[in-house]
Amino acid sequence: QVRLVESGGGSVQAGDSLTLSCAASGRTFDPYNMAWFRQGPGKAREFVAAIGSIWSGLTYYSDSVKGRFTISRDNAKNSIFLQINTSTPEDTATYYCAAPRSANTEAIQSPEHYFYWGQGTQVTVSS
Repeated sequence: QVRLVESGGGSVQAGDSLTLSCAASGRTFDPYNMAWFRQGPGKAREFVAAIGSIWSGLTYYSDSVKGRFTISRDNAKNSIFLQINTSTPEDTATYYCAAPRSANTEAIQSPEHYFYWGQGTQVTVSS
């Protein structure tokens, strides 16, 4: 059974940093990209960041987080991470880890591209 388990969320003050983790089990995702999405209160789920396969070295970011967030992966641990810096109240959301079943990266920013999802971890940023 494939599982994605997020951790690291919490309540912070604006400007603080925190790191989210996503541990995958049940299969390896080495050939596939993985991504973070978030969903704020009353908002649709939105793309945050993605990282390519272990061989690609590519990263992708939404405009709202570019320069503040960093996505990375630890292949030995079958995990990805999201480093959040210079947080703002607009970053308040439930953050989800996602992985696809296809190596196709044409729709890497679309939720429809992803088949596996974690349960989410809450991040609350206070002003």
